[in-house]
Amino acid sequence: MKPEGSGLLWLGCDYGLILGKPWRTAPHAHYAHQLMFSLGGPVTVSLDGRVVTAHRLFIPSRHTHAILETEAEVLMLYAEPVVFDAEPLQQLLLAGELSLEILDQHLRQLPRRTLEDARIKRALSALDQQLAGKVSAAALAQAAHLSLSQLERLFADQLGVPIRRLVLWRRLRVALQLALAGSSLTEAAHGAGFADSAHFSRTMKQLFGVTAGASLRQLHVRLLT
Repeated sequence: MKPEGSGLLWLGCDYGLILGKPWRTAPHAHYAHQLMFSLGGPVTVSLDGRVVTAHRLFIPSRHTHAILETEAEVLMLYAEPVVFDAEPLQQLLLAGELSLEILDQHLRQLPRRTLEDARIKRALSALDQQLAGKVSAAALAQAAHLSLSQLERLFADQLGVPIRRLVLWRRLRVALQLALAGSSLTEAAHGAGFADSAHFSRTMKQLFGVTAGASLRQLHVRLLT
């Protein structure tokens, strides 16, 4: 199995699809829910310290895992937990034969979560406006008309992630979009508010278990509308 992946990436605003031979990864945890559908032999992963071998797997948001072994092509889905509940995603494990096109159709038909809390909406809007520079948690709290401790509790309770972790995740999304659109790693890093390309690459390694440069060079991207 190759240490780095190759294949096709379809990138939407709230999910991404990858088809290809997966890379072996270091243990990592990311904010996205992940599904894996092997198109040949089974996939072997470490999930929360257990070794699991299966043709279809669901990896919940923020659960530590690593891809250990697979020789076949795998269809992988990364879905935003802010938008998708886990249960409808898990139902996709029961779907029939899948391809990029079919899985994309399934995703477009799934219900999206609606954030009812206006305070979270204001905080997320302020966060996205600050991503290119320094993100101030205090400024996010002010935009949400909350104290910082109240905002931290709200993020933990309703989004399931600390503020700092969500900032890194959203920075990474922006940097990936810029890099896949043709920007250099340095340009993508600065455009997303990372200190430099090394910071971008470290975050990619931390959240996905692979380096940014080698993995992105192997992917052919299609931006979904």
